[in-house]
Amino acid sequence: MRIILYTGKGGVGKTTIAAATGIKLAELGYKTIVISLDAAHSLRDAFDSEEKLVRGSTEKQTQINDNLWIQEINIQEAIVEYWDDVYNYIRSLLNRSGLENLVAEEIAVFPGMEEICALLYINQYVRENAYDVIILDCAPTGESLRFVSIPTTLEWYMNHIFKLERSLAKIAGPVIERVSSVPIPRDNYFQNIQDLFDKLEGIDSVLTDAKITTVRLVTNPEKIVIKETQRAFMYFCLYGLCIDAVIINRIFPEEVEAEYFEFWKQTQQHYIKAANNYFSDVPIWRVNLFADEIVGEPGLRQLADALYADINPASQFSDESPYQFQKTEGAYQLSMRLPFLSKEEIELVKHGDELIVTIGGFKQHVALPRSLSNKKTTGAKLTKEGLVITFEAEARG
Repeated sequence: MRIILYTGKGGVGKTTIAAATGIKLAELGYKTIVISLDAAHSLRDAFDSEEKLVRGSTEKQTQINDNLWIQEINIQEAIVEYWDDVYNYIRSLLNRSGLENLVAEEIAVFPGMEEICALLYINQYVRENAYDVIILDCAPTGESLRFVSIPTTLEWYMNHIFKLERSLAKIAGPVIERVSSVPIPRDNYFQNIQDLFDKLEGIDSVLTDAKITTVRLVTNPEKIVIKETQRAFMYFCLYGLCIDAVIINRIFPEEVEAEYFEFWKQTQQHYIKAANNYFSDVPIWRVNLFADEIVGEPGLRQLADALYADINPASQFSDESPYQFQKTEGAYQLSMRLPFLSKEEIELVKHGDELIVTIGGFKQHVALPRSLSNKKTTGAKLTKEGLVITFEAEARG
């Protein structure tokens, strides 16, 4: 079983690349499903084949060919399947506040519902071993990070808050309802949440197991996009996920010789060079801009052949996080996987929320979490595993 997340800034082409990857894997004989996690779904549009989308379809999945399925999560259908009691309670609460029924129904789909529904489907497919490869066409970076952080957040809530809330609702609920018009959730509301948690059990281990799940960041050779990709790289490492490739998409090919594009080509080459510094310890794949938009199976197959000419996309190109953040005795440490370095001289420079690490001819730019951006480095050392950088400890009150 393999799970591959394709994510990046909105508009970089991750849906097209995810769809093309599905085409390639299906041709290689893998039973594959591509799942869109973006609320603004465009996965069906990428295949541009309504006739084939009908054949072999079920209520959730749509079959493209013998080995390939796609799924765009329908939140209203998922609510009926997973969230019915929770959704009805929130809707009734909003109705009591004076909102009209239709508005209350829309607002009752609160942030996180779609991500949890996606996790439920993924965990179900993993438990059933339904597919060889699950490709996740993720939402833009911010939503993708929320998606991978939900299992940890939900587990904390269940362990620290849930049981207390359930007990209070049973004991104090009847009393509160006598003096207040605010509805108190019934026990079926809490049971619904418990059932959801049970169905999600183990998904956090699946997502952080580098032998199963890896992240591939899709980017464009532009300053703003590269910088966001750098931050995404850092945050996925922070959440314990393994990044095994960066894909630079929509590069102007050399044969484009019109004077109008010369500055664009120079700018792109500048940021491709920057990307090589930022992401030097994972494979970087390049995809040229095509002469026309990529839609439909023929176009997706052409893109897949260009991107995966001699690569099996189901392979794992790394099985551990390039770097990890941890806290030891009040001090933060950044461990970087640099097994090929043996130089003793280490130069560290902080520039805003970025740490620039130079060892010999090697330079690595690391985006820092907000909690570390205002802390000074206090030391660095090379170990057998790589480089360990220590930041100043938190002030003790």
